[in-house]
Amino acid sequence: MAPANAMEPAAPVLDRTGWTAAAGDEETVGENGRAANVLDGNPSTIWHSKWTGTPAPLPHSITIDMKRTTVVSALVYQPRSDGPNGRIGEYAISVSPDGTAFGAPVATGTLADDAGAKTLGFAPQGARFVRLTALTEAGGRGPWASAAEINLLGDPGTPAATVDLPRTGWTATAGDEETVGENGRATNVLDGNPSTIWHSKWTGTPAPLPHSITIDMKRTTAVSALVYQPRPDGANGRIGRYSVSVSTDGTTFGASVASGAWRDDDTVKTATFTQAQHARYVRLTALGEAGGRGPWSSAAEIRLSGPADPAVHGSWDRITGFPLVPVATAVLPGDKLLAWSAYAVDRFGGSNGYTQTAVLDLKTGKVTQRRIDGTGHDMFCPGTAMLADGRVLVTGGSNAEKASIYDPATDQWSATTDMNIARGYQAMTLLSTGEAFVLGGSWSGGARDRGGEVWNPAGRTWRTLTGVPATPALTADPAGAYRADNHMWLHATSGGKVLQLGPSKQMNWISTAGTGSITAAGTRADSQDAMTGNAVAYDIGKLLTLGGSPAYEKTPATRRAYTVGISGDQVQVARTGDMGYARAFSNSVVLPDGKVAVFGGQAYPVPFSDATSVLTPELWDPATGRFTPLATMAIPRNYHSVANLLPDGRVFSGGGGLCGDCATNHADGAVFTPPYLLGPDGTPKPRPVVSGGVPPRAAPGAQLSVTTEGPVASFVLMRAAAATHSTDNDQRRVPLVSAATATGTYTVSIPSDTGVVLPGNYMLFALDAEGVPSMARFLTIS
Repeated sequence: MAPANAMEPAAPVLDRTGWTAAAGDEETVGENGRAANVLDGNPSTIWHSKWTGTPAPLPHSITIDMKRTTVVSALVYQPRSDGPNGRIGEYAISVSPDGTAFGAPVATGTLADDAGAKTLGFAPQGARFVRLTALTEAGGRGPWASAAEINLLGDPGTPAATVDLPRTGWTATAGDEETVGENGRATNVLDGNPSTIWHSKWTGTPAPLPHSITIDMKRTTAVSALVYQPRPDGANGRIGRYSVSVSTDGTTFGASVASGAWRDDDTVKTATFTQAQHARYVRLTALGEAGGRGPWSSAAEIRLSGPADPAVHGSWDRITGFPLVPVATAVLPGDKLLAWSAYAVDRFGGSNGYTQTAVLDLKTGKVTQRRIDGTGHDMFCPGTAMLADGRVLVTGGSNAEKASIYDPATDQWSATTDMNIARGYQAMTLLSTGEAFVLGGSWSGGARDRGGEVWNPAGRTWRTLTGVPATPALTADPAGAYRADNHMWLHATSGGKVLQLGPSKQMNWISTAGTGSITAAGTRADSQDAMTGNAVAYDIGKLLTLGGSPAYEKTPATRRAYTVGISGDQVQVARTGDMGYARAFSNSVVLPDGKVAVFGGQAYPVPFSDATSVLTPELWDPATGRFTPLATMAIPRNYHSVANLLPDGRVFSGGGGLCGDCATNHADGAVFTPPYLLGPDGTPKPRPVVSGGVPPRAAPGAQLSVTTEGPVASFVLMRAAAATHSTDNDQRRVPLVSAATATGTYTVSIPSDTGVVLPGNYMLFALDAEGVPSMARFLTIS
């Protein structure tokens, strides 16, 4: 069951009083299909494109004028309820300050052909006009478009493309502060300790509302959002209604740059400015106490955010809408991304025997949807493994014993032999032998030990490993095995062996030969159990583990990260730098240059909730062991989110939710461009170009003669990977030995050990001396 806060949008529904709507065309003869109907609060009246006489051709657009500039972050589209005609399929959303200058779309995508309301998110920004353009009709029934109601959402407290400004040297002053009954001085909001707070004066005669606190950054800089953390030790003084103003001299403060009302809870809040301001002073004014408990105001911490520098923090592309929540994804040759949810596009439950899937074309941005019935498999909460021949093996989940295979060469799904043990939330990895190993998965299939088993591709058979019980790999989750054997971190090595390095603090070596065996490999240094954290192989025999929490849900997440080194049968673990944010349900991706990017997650994990979301990605550098912040995300990515390295060296981050009629379904994703691809002015850096010498298939130990346009410094193989539930055991980065043989020609050696270069599809990148990657070439190592 989804928590109560999953039923409410993170962003407020904006008041539509006084708004108007205008359409490029509308039906006024055959029916009342005027644009104004989308704002009348009556879903029985609709806007419809012109259909009498000669129908107006697609595309059709409808524009909302809010009559004033305000922060807007999503459009909520309610299709007509009296029939399917005109349901919008492919769409684009653009915004404008004046109704004339509409820039590039802030969101594009494809909607499911059903009557459910759709929330189409985009990066929060100030705008007066919002335009929805229907590019296709969802069912291809005709050149029509329609809408019953359109709402817009305001500031979600998640400003996009910003970064925290460093607070060194800043000071804070307040219009009043409590210094007698407690230490409630204004300076406490800058000390990094949420246990110390600013509080308005309450001894004697309390100071009346409003209360203000002013931050002096000591220099004029661009600032675009204020982040407010309420006190953690009680409710009194939580700020409700607020306004924010700025000044260059601390004396003259202009009109409000942000205003609104924050919810009465202890989550971190953000006030996004309608546009970035150049200021030295930022003043937060509390106009009301959130719960109406008294004339008080308080704050634990206040931070300010400024526009991100693309060359330092990277940048986000527009939001791409999917006709389903992408709970699981796999990178495919041909610049495609496979995604699937469950039996439904927005919810799970039961064992229905079919799955909703979609494929994103990374070149065009178009998404196509298909329901897969032929395998008898509801592939929600599965295990995944990328096979030696490039196919994708998907096991268990809602149909707990089933196994299915997707072949990207034919774009077809087929059933394979059922597992011996029914499973859901299990972990999988391909082995150096070309077989697939699975362990754990008590989420579905009844109560029993979910020990290991191995799938043989030649015979399409499963072999139970009686010597590999799941018990040694369990966490100490209070929910027992139902949660304790979920989402294990598995790393395949030579000779069919696997290191299980988490999320339990106890690590284990697993042999898959014969009936198998499992032996202790030590603990993960001083780490606790780290369920819903993750691990990623950033170099040969080197892994990074990040975040997680002692239990699956409702226990604080950790900021800790560890390196795990493998040398033969020896495992060395060391704590590396901490992340800036505690995270569970996050996703991590290794980049071609060996750095690791981590996206999303929650400080306090609760499935289907967007509370305590972390919107700032971070980048870990193996050379320094430090994490640095990246440009913030527009949409939370928590439970049921994914992230994948793409063939162009960028990263897809998407999904979250799948809770039915809730407000935390995120049927969308966005592509992040890491800073290694961007110059100081934010434009793309010149890239190395691989011009030839990459065959479609190569054997382990082969030497390739690769040609490039210009000199390059190194080559690396990145394994094509599949992600679900914060887990991606397919990720693997393999630096290659290379030597220049002539200008623009290199001998590139593929390791001969299939425990290093597992069989399967890889992306070959060339990198220049600055670490800028080429576009990848796909090849199958087998």
